[in-house]
Amino acid sequence: MKRALLASSLLPLVMRGFQTKSFLTLNSFSLVPAAFSVSRQHSSDTKVRSYLHYLKRKIRPPSSPPYSHVCQVGDPVLRGRAEAVDPGAVQGPEVQKVIGTLVKVMRRLECVGLSAPQIGVPLRILVLEFPEKALQDVSPAARDARGLTPVELHVFVNPQLRVLDARTASFMEACESIAGFSACVARHISVEVSGLNEKAEPVTWQVSGWPARILQHEMDHLDGVLYIDRMDSRTFTNIHWAEYND
Repeated sequence: MKRALLASSLLPLVMRGFQTKSFLTLNSFSLVPAAFSVSRQHSSDTKVRSYLHYLKRKIRPPSSPPYSHVCQVGDPVLRGRAEAVDPGAVQGPEVQKVIGTLVKVMRRLECVGLSAPQIGVPLRILVLEFPEKALQDVSPAARDARGLTPVELHVFVNPQLRVLDARTASFMEACESIAGFSACVARHISVEVSGLNEKAEPVTWQVSGWPARILQHEMDHLDGVLYIDRMDSRTFTNIHWAEYND
């Protein structure tokens, strides 16, 4: 409680000092070169943010994996090769917690697939689900062109991927770990995945079209690969770009 009161009492002072310094830097006459002035302001902004982050951590300790959010590009966990899960541990509380969190986060964000590294856990686990309601606003022509079909919840532990059709199709992809962007990526048309389900039972699934794309995308995550490593860089797009021109 004392820490919370201290933080709340210091915050107005910190912000008032920050606002005053910003005003002087931006609006008062100065003999300091403009570039240096901007750099000095950036340094001040960084110090204030760092101090506020420090106060936040004093009040509330940082969370630990499995996270209820999705890790963003730059986090080392997204670039390492995930470790295999001991089959005997699949039904244990730790792995079941990871699986449950993956499903919960995927559904909350309304995305169609998620891998364990994306919630901070470097294990070879992925989930995917493509409910019918996600296709309600998609035209029949678009469904056919992209191979969009509903998919019930699938959980794969220690999945292994095999290409069934070496032909590729290119479509735009996005990723919750690279929020706000998308790009065109070529993926194999048909694949087979085998592994264990959430009950530690062996499963095999052959799939084509969009579900095959989801699988390949999530399998890449388990090897530290992001879609930006495979994309056509000229198609890389900020999905909100038009809003900046309004």
